[in-house]
Amino acid sequence: MNKIYFYIVFLITTLTFAQEVKFEAKVSKSALGLNEKLQVSFAINQDGDNFSPPNFEGFKVVGGPFQSTNFSWVNGVKSFNRSYSYVLQPRQKGTLTIKSATIEYDGETYKTQPIKITVTNAVEMPKDPNSPDYKAGEGIHLVAEVSKGNPYLNEPITVVYKLYFDPRFTVQNVREVENPKYNGFWSQHIDIAKLEAVPGTYNGQDYAMVVWRKVLLYPQETGVKELEPLKIDLDVLVPVQKNMGGFFTVRDYENVSKTVSAGAKSITVKPLPEEGKPSSFKGAVGNFDFKVKPSKTELKSGESLDLEISVSGDGNLKLFNLPKPEFASAFEVFDPQHQEQVQTPLSGMTGKISDTYTLIPQVKGKYTIKPIEFSYFDIATKSYKTITSEAIEINVLQGKENVASNENNSANKQKVEKYNTFQFIKLNSEFQALAKEDFFGSSKFYMLLFAPFLLIPIIILAKKKKEAIDADVVGNKIRRNTKLAKKFLSEAKKQLGNKVPFYMAMEKAMHNFLKAKLHLETSEMSKENIQELLLAKNANSEIVSEFIALMNDCEFARYTPSSDVAMQKDYDRAVTLISDLEKQL
Repeated sequence: MNKIYFYIVFLITTLTFAQEVKFEAKVSKSALGLNEKLQVSFAINQDGDNFSPPNFEGFKVVGGPFQSTNFSWVNGVKSFNRSYSYVLQPRQKGTLTIKSATIEYDGETYKTQPIKITVTNAVEMPKDPNSPDYKAGEGIHLVAEVSKGNPYLNEPITVVYKLYFDPRFTVQNVREVENPKYNGFWSQHIDIAKLEAVPGTYNGQDYAMVVWRKVLLYPQETGVKELEPLKIDLDVLVPVQKNMGGFFTVRDYENVSKTVSAGAKSITVKPLPEEGKPSSFKGAVGNFDFKVKPSKTELKSGESLDLEISVSGDGNLKLFNLPKPEFASAFEVFDPQHQEQVQTPLSGMTGKISDTYTLIPQVKGKYTIKPIEFSYFDIATKSYKTITSEAIEINVLQGKENVASNENNSANKQKVEKYNTFQFIKLNSEFQALAKEDFFGSSKFYMLLFAPFLLIPIIILAKKKKEAIDADVVGNKIRRNTKLAKKFLSEAKKQLGNKVPFYMAMEKAMHNFLKAKLHLETSEMSKENIQELLLAKNANSEIVSEFIALMNDCEFARYTPSSDVAMQKDYDRAVTLISDLEKQL
C-alpha cells in the first residue's frame, strides 16, 4: 500500500512539473470599425515575471492594463493562469499588427505570436438613448470656426476652436492629443486669459460653450491647404437614472472618457493679382503708412545722421522686407538697425517696423537721397498702392571739398570722386606768443586762494542742517517711507504685464505710503486699524473704502488670472487714491 501511494504522489509531482509553459495572446475581435474598441489579453499558465507589453503601434490604449491571477488545485491537479488585458481603439484604417509581448519564467524569455487586426471604416454603433456613452457622444462637440475659406496670400484669417457640451455634464481632465501643424501658414496662438463656460447655441440647441483655442494664420503658399484637426481627450460625468427597486429611481453620475475632434478644414489660398503689380512690391499685404525721416539735414563732415525708414499700420508686418535706399559714395553707411513694435491680436498684426541707417559724410557738399517707393496690396480695395517718399537734401557744411563734381546734375545725381585721404600741407602759419602772463599774482591766483575761506560759512550751515535732519527720527522715517512708496509705485509701472511682481510692488507702495502718513509699524498694518486711523484724520470715507478694496484686490490678484488692462486700471486707481489721500492728510 505504501508503494502504491508513493507512485501516485511521484506521478502527480512529475505531471505538475512537466506541464508545458504556454504564453498566448488573444483578442476579442480580429476585424472592427475605426470607431470601435477591442480587448487583447496576454495569458501565461505559469507564475512568470517581468511582463513587457508591445508598443501597440497604430492603436490608442483606452483601458488597462488589467491583471488577473487564477490558481487552483483540484484532485491533485494544479491549475495556474495569469493574464494582462488592454482595451484598444485603432487610430487608422488598414491592417494593423499587435506585436509580441514578452515574459520571463525559470530563467527563460517567452513571446506571444503577433496578431493581425483589420480596421475598416467607422461603423454605425447601436444607439441606446439611456447609455452614458451615447449621451456623451451626442452632447459634446468640438468645432473649428474659420473666418475665411478663400483668403489672398498673406491675408490674415482666424481659427477659433470652441468646445460645446451639455450644461448638465461636468467636463474635467481636458487634454490635447493631436495638434494641427498649420503647414503652409505663419501661425500665432492668441492667449486666452481664462477658460470660462458661457451659454452657446449649436445646431439650434442650447449648450455650454468654452473657447478652447484661438489661432491667427497668414497663408504663405497658394492653392488648397488642409488644416489638420485638433483632437482632445476629456472625462465627462454624465447624469444617469438608477433604479433602486420598484418605482424608486435616483440620479447618479457616471464617468465616460471621450475623444472629440474638430475635423479637418480646407483653405483655398488665392494668389495676389499680377495685373497692376508694381516693381517695388515686396509682399506687403494690408493697409500701411510709409515714412522716410532723417534725424537732421545739415551737419559737418565726420558727424553722423540717422535715416529711419518705417512702415506702420495693419497687415503682415513681420513677413516682408523694407525697401533699401541708395546713398552717394561720399557717405559711410552702417548696416541698418531693425526694430519691430508689433502687436498680434486676433484681428491681425498691427504696429510699426523700421530700419535705421547711420550715415557719416566724408566730403563737404550737398547730396540728395532719392525718393523711395513702397508698394502694398490693399485687401479692402483689392488693388495695389504705392507710396513714394520725398527727396531728401543733405547739406554737409564743413569738411574736405569734392575734388571733382559732375557739371550736368539735372537729375539730382551727385557723384563724389575719390579724394586724397592724407592731410593737406598747411599754407598758412599760426603763431603763438613766447612770453606768457605769470599765474602768480594774477586774478585767477587770488580767486583760488580766497575761495576756501568763502566756503566755510556754507559748510557750517550745511552741517547744522544735516544734524537737525538726523535728529528728526519721526521725520526721517516719514521721508524714507514716502520715498519707498514712490519707488515701489514706479517699480509697479515697470512691471505692467508681469502679474506677480506688479502686484507685489503695488502692495509695498501702499504699505509704505500708510507707514509715512499714519506712522504705523508693519505689525500694526491691519485693515481695521488702517481704516480707523484714516477716518480719524478726516479722510473721505469713500476714498478710504476704495483704498481698502484696492489692497484686497492686490492680495487676491496675484493668485487669479489678470489681464494687462486690469493691471493698468489697478495702477491708475492706486495713483489716484494715493494722491487724494495725500491731499486730505
